[in-house]
Amino acid sequence: MIQRRLAPALRRAQIAEAAREAILRDGLRTTGLREIARQAQTSVGTVTYHFGSIREIILEAAVIEAERFYAPVITAVDAEADVGRALLLLIDPLFDGTEDTLRHWRFWSDYWSEWARDPDTRQEDYGRLRLWSSCCERTIRRGIATGTFKADVDPLAVAVKTAAFMDGIYTQISLGAPALDHTVARGWMRGFLQAELGAAFERS
Repeated sequence: MIQRRLAPALRRAQIAEAAREAILRDGLRTTGLREIARQAQTSVGTVTYHFGSIREIILEAAVIEAERFYAPVITAVDAEADVGRALLLLIDPLFDGTEDTLRHWRFWSDYWSEWARDPDTRQEDYGRLRLWSSCCERTIRRGIATGTFKADVDPLAVAVKTAAFMDGIYTQISLGAPALDHTVARGWMRGFLQAELGAAFERS
């Protein structure tokens, strides 16, 4: 195998991107060092030279996936003056039923399942993956400041509950729960947000 010489930071990024692509395609549990090396068109030795463990590679892959998927969404949310509409711009793309979104959900379902089994989980790692939750929290703060949402709301708590509720809904969708699809899910999310924030949201 002839490898193109890359600076260490570029090689790390290439390997992490390869891991992301392999996980999106095959799932996390079947993605090992050999498959990551194959996807990156490099050797297993090169992979282990740049990363201390497969967990470290997967974390970097997760950061890339979060940034790629959420960056355009967050840009749109932060630019939207209507905070009610902004919150829906943050939520609705996660229930659009497209293949890219379904693969994204599967990535995170696998990732968090593995994370829960890891006794060495670090809080700072979790912080690197809070792009969506952080945007949700600051949008809720905006809504409180403008009087759109209830003044006694805890933005952090509602952001965490919103993420948890979404995760639970998607789990039920993935299990084929009867009478539940992405349109119904968007309606449930609106009802949840209305109860938590005291504001009406446009119908899906």
